[in-house]
Amino acid sequence: MKKSILTRYFFVVLLLTLAGIAVVVKAGVIMFAEQGYWKEVADRFVREGVPVKPSRGNILSADGKLMASSLPEYRIYMDFKVGGDSLMRHLDEVCKGLNRIFPDYSAARFKARLKAGYRKRSRNYLIYPKRISYIQYKEVKRLPVFRLNKYKGGFHELAYNRRKKPFGSLAERTLGDVYADAAQGAKNGLEMSFDSLLKGKEGVTHRQKVMDKYLNIVDKPPVDGCDIVTTLDVDMQDICEKALMDKLKEIEAVWGVAVLMEVKTGDVKAIVNLSRGADGSYRERQNLAISALMEPGSTFKTASVMVALEDGKITPHTTVDTGNGVMMMHGSAMRDHNWHRGGYGVIDVTRIVEVSSNIGVSYLIDQNYKDDPQRFIDGLKRMSLDVPLRLQVPGAGKPYIKDADDPTFWRTSLPWMSIGYEVQLPPINVLTFYNAIANDGCMVKPRFVTRAVRDGETVEEFPVEVINPKICSDKTLDEIRVILQRVVSHGLAKPAGSKQFSVSGKTGTAQVAQAGGYKTGRRNHLVSFCGYFPSEAPRYSCIVSIQIDRGIPSGGGMAGSVFGRIAERVYAKDLRLNLANAIDSTTNVMPAVKAGNVDETLQVLAELDIPIQQDLLKEKTFAANVVPNVVGMGAKDAVYLLESRGLKVKVSGVGKVRRQSIAAGSRLVKGQTVRIMMNE
Repeated sequence: MKKSILTRYFFVVLLLTLAGIAVVVKAGVIMFAEQGYWKEVADRFVREGVPVKPSRGNILSADGKLMASSLPEYRIYMDFKVGGDSLMRHLDEVCKGLNRIFPDYSAARFKARLKAGYRKRSRNYLIYPKRISYIQYKEVKRLPVFRLNKYKGGFHELAYNRRKKPFGSLAERTLGDVYADAAQGAKNGLEMSFDSLLKGKEGVTHRQKVMDKYLNIVDKPPVDGCDIVTTLDVDMQDICEKALMDKLKEIEAVWGVAVLMEVKTGDVKAIVNLSRGADGSYRERQNLAISALMEPGSTFKTASVMVALEDGKITPHTTVDTGNGVMMMHGSAMRDHNWHRGGYGVIDVTRIVEVSSNIGVSYLIDQNYKDDPQRFIDGLKRMSLDVPLRLQVPGAGKPYIKDADDPTFWRTSLPWMSIGYEVQLPPINVLTFYNAIANDGCMVKPRFVTRAVRDGETVEEFPVEVINPKICSDKTLDEIRVILQRVVSHGLAKPAGSKQFSVSGKTGTAQVAQAGGYKTGRRNHLVSFCGYFPSEAPRYSCIVSIQIDRGIPSGGGMAGSVFGRIAERVYAKDLRLNLANAIDSTTNVMPAVKAGNVDETLQVLAELDIPIQQDLLKEKTFAANVVPNVVGMGAKDAVYLLESRGLKVKVSGVGKVRRQSIAAGSRLVKGQTVRIMMNE
């Protein structure tokens, strides 16, 4: 009896031990081998504190055009443990559908790929290796099995937000970039500066069972990012990029920048940064307009002359004997660009700036400030040339103007600083200085963003910031503005000018230091032109800077010609003619009238009660055996008149007839074809 009890006890203990081992083994399988599966099952029923990503805000141009926006992209996966068998039954149909949506992968390739995933019984198998658009994703979701929810069909996706720029490379470096998934944040440009506004705030949800269904309950809704409104004008940006690109290709330059600014506000309407790649093509790689610390060269002469004018050391009529174009200064030769042609001789300050005489400017500054060079440097700083701009775009370079007590300040430093060497300024800082001259002496900070908006409501505004309310006296300002206008009309900057309006500005050419010095025979130069237009009532300022490594440098011919193209096209785009300003209240203005049959015209003018002289609208008469003159007529009258003479007519364009292929007065041959070209 005792033995029977022990036997039964042994079997009970053994059974419990085996059960315990089974529980431990099963727990281990669940914890490790099936961890992902059971976690997903748990997620179906209860999930707490699930973050909900907000939509990143857009970047808009000044007139509301979309310059950067986030669009969804997806990677698509298959859980073969959930829907593998169903997928295999529809494999041919699914693979044909995938091939139709993604033609770069054949149906056979998709079939082999999906079979491989099925054999592995993969739970997270990538169906197609590339990211797909929202439209492609919706098409995939219509395929058999894939149209089911992920807990039945096994098809699931991973969503990303990718940043898109509808205008391609326009202002690419200024707008900036974000990481592959826009939700991860920004890398550079406006995207990074305004990341806190653009990215928005995450929301929170949890999963809860409601009436036998599991719903995502929103605890805290996400707050989408703000849209930021920039100062950029897409059309002006395109004008600047096209003008600069053409010149860079023509002269095979290393890089070039162009910045267009609105004078009163400092609003940057266009900013272009183009660098030459290894393949010879040009694209935006760095924001050199704000970051490139370069010796500005002769564009700096304007500041030097202004300091001397302001201090009363010189007047526009002060003369300098520049001799034969070579002058020794503290043991070093200062040369004018035309020294090999004999120099300029005796010239006054206005002419010195017009022809950009190195000797003229450096002699004046050295003679007047050599005993107190810090006074000259203080004059430059008084005009805020050394002030960091702290722009809304990251990466701005800090201006460098050394003081007289600097260990590197030599006897030659003063004359060479006066012509733009031994100082360093980014192009946008030079532009800010010239913009202040155009803006009646008020220096404003360049602005890239005016406001942040959400759902049409302004969240934050970024007003115009004044750096220096008055960089110099009105007297100095008037004198230098006259001189800068003459630089374009009578000096080296004629290519920057226009026949339609006046332009003011200054050329610049500087040799680029390499490996600690200026190498003889090297052709690395920075050529620039900085100015504003129209001269009498400046509206826009602009700088063009180009670095070249071949050819003969010319600030006017290279950078100035780009400025001229930009100025003319921007001026034409911005031109608004108000007819009311051209007439008085007693004037009756007759609308434009095309030549031809004037009976209907006379009737309309009579109804409008517009008095006219009848002889101004005499109808033309033509001999029967010659081709009539239809220039100036509308299409209807021109075609009627020509066809009534037996001619065939082909019309191109709209508006008035500008030209006809068979000259008026020619002998008429019936059946001939005459082409008439129209324009507005």
